[in-house]
Amino acid sequence: MTGEQYRLPTEAEWEYVARAGTTTAFYWGDEIGKGDIYCNGCGSEWDLKKTSPVGSFKPNAFGLYDMIGNVWQWVQDCYHDTYKGAPKDGSAWLGDECGRRVARGGAFNRGPVAIRLAARLGRAATARIGNGGFRVARTVDNFASNTVRSEGH
Repeated sequence: MTGEQYRLPTEAEWEYVARAGTTTAFYWGDEIGKGDIYCNGCGSEWDLKKTSPVGSFKPNAFGLYDMIGNVWQWVQDCYHDTYKGAPKDGSAWLGDECGRRVARGGAFNRGPVAIRLAARLGRAATARIGNGGFRVARTVDNFASNTVRSEGH
């Protein structure tokens, strides 16, 4: 409809925009806090009922909503147990066999540990998951370099 090409973000892009310049467990600090996000036991009005409406919680410093909690978000990368050998340029880490893909961000039915910014999950590429979703990205020309802007989920 827009004439633009969209894609899943790479795992590196996802973490960069989710962290929004922070180094803490969550983009607002190291403590979960009551009602800061939607997860099992995080104190929101939706706890274990259903996914929360987009934008129900404060955005991160980049203005992005729902980067953690609510649903796991698929990224382009194939799942690897460690980051040893991962691309250093932020591109997707693919391979000849990619039976499992990375999901980031945690989900409503997981506790606070599973929604930390560093949390990740390997899921079968063909899996249908009721606690999963995706966010799209678009590569744009910005002066002389390419940057990624999140378009929601």
